[in-house]
Amino acid sequence: MDQGARLSKPIGQPTRGTTGYNRLRRSDRWLVHSPAVRAALLAAAEPLVVDLGYGALPVTTVELAARLRTVRADVRVVGLEIDPQRVATARAADTDVEFALGGFELAGLRPVLVRAFNVLRQYPVTEVDAAWAQLRTRLAPGGLIVDGTCDELGRRCCWVLLDAAGPVSLTLACDPFAIERPSDLAERLPKVLIHHNVAGQPIHDLLTAADRAWAAAAGQGVFGPRVRWRAMLDALRAQGLPVQPSRRRLRDGVLTMPWQAVAPH
Repeated sequence: MDQGARLSKPIGQPTRGTTGYNRLRRSDRWLVHSPAVRAALLAAAEPLVVDLGYGALPVTTVELAARLRTVRADVRVVGLEIDPQRVATARAADTDVEFALGGFELAGLRPVLVRAFNVLRQYPVTEVDAAWAQLRTRLAPGGLIVDGTCDELGRRCCWVLLDAAGPVSLTLACDPFAIERPSDLAERLPKVLIHHNVAGQPIHDLLTAADRAWAAAAGQGVFGPRVRWRAMLDALRAQGLPVQPSRRRLRDGVLTMPWQAVAPH
């Protein structure tokens, strides 16, 4: 740990702290099967993961540790919170996860993976780029960041994957049984995109195309919404959209796009 960063005041502000068991299960499953994340964890000299802003209870941090250890058993997970009481509460739990006071400076740690879920959503959009830049400077070589948001039950989620150079991809994920159309996920877009969901912007074009493909695949609904979601993805690819392929048939509805295909103009 860098001595100067460890002694400095945490950078950021307390979030609402809302959390719940299995709320982040969709992003956890994606992380476990993402080739980029798996490669980063497996190649790391020290597989350190930081869960930034875990909330009032440490449950999702503990769940993250358990799931990532199916990729690499010696993964070390540290939960960081800017609220001292939340750190004290987490430390009182009987877990093999560490907890410490910290913010965007990451308490001087150099992780190979940072998860910040439902954190930047609560900040002004003008502060997001600076927060991303701060996090990127703290990464270990080859490190990655996941900045995401989700609803209270974790049924609708969106996240951005970043590396040291900047954003890499956007992922939309949902329980296909819990939506009427893909654009229902618009309310959970990351802060950098939610205000750009207007005509003429790439994210709006993507959601509009997804809604049309979803409607066209209505006949697949007799086989269930997961089959319909996969048919929608096939239709989007047929239209030339660079939808990244899933490495397995996930139970979740997942749509991942390169960042350059959705970045605001």
